[in-house]
Amino acid sequence: MSNSEYPDPVPSDPVPSELVPSELVQAALRVARAREAAVADVPLQAIAREAGISRSTLLRRLGGGRRALDDAVRAAGVDPGGQKPVRERAIEAGAALISGHGLASLSLERVASSAQCSVHSLYAAFGGREEMLQAIFLRYSPMVDVEAVVATQPADLDSTVRKIYALMATAIGREPRVMPAILAELLARPQDESLQPLVQYIYPRLFAGVGKWLTAEIAAGRIRDLPPLLLLQQMSSPLVMHLLLRPATRQVPDLPSPSIEEVCDTFADAFLRAVALPAP
Repeated sequence: MSNSEYPDPVPSDPVPSELVPSELVQAALRVARAREAAVADVPLQAIAREAGISRSTLLRRLGGGRRALDDAVRAAGVDPGGQKPVRERAIEAGAALISGHGLASLSLERVASSAQCSVHSLYAAFGGREEMLQAIFLRYSPMVDVEAVVATQPADLDSTVRKIYALMATAIGREPRVMPAILAELLARPQDESLQPLVQYIYPRLFAGVGKWLTAEIAAGRIRDLPPLLLLQQMSSPLVMHLLLRPATRQVPDLPSPSIEEVCDTFADAFLRAVALPAP
């Protein structure tokens, strides 16, 4: 079924793509750009209207279906279908900018240019730069996955800690390197006003998820009664520092470099020895 109110008929004898009039190809491209959609996602009715003809006339010129039009668009150097929504393209484009050039490079204008969309569409998708940065952080940080792990309040402290470490390692080590770039900015310029909206977003959510889990573990008598902020830092800081420095230390000749699994196990063991209480 097409996006129009009528289904596109199955073409019985589609015309060769080279015989599709160029004005139909250009009409399809204009509508696709205006809608910020893939050509394949644009209804034939809209393309016909742009070309100044009826839908039935358009179908007749295409041999009964849109395959010839898609082939002609492809021959013109444009992928006719499969383009991701604006929000997805913007998150990926913003992540690449942050990874390559730092947080200062993240502007709506640069993201729009990279994602091949308009600034207006970014406002419609996110609301503004701060919300877009939050969306990028959630996509490339381990926060959502860690929240899912601790939400069940599992009784097995050991396995929960090890799952969290594995998620942290995956998020910080993945490309594009969004998490290392954000952490570097926070360490270098903690008072930067442009960072404060992200900080004000991260910490309350962190304490509502992981902080709540740690508090429950304290109440259950499984870990020492320490301030949740210190527990969070004791759990995350050694692993985070190792992962941030790992790409550099691996360039040093003859310097042993344990696997990520060994690193996670070592730091998890150290954290558990430091805070876990004997079972009653």
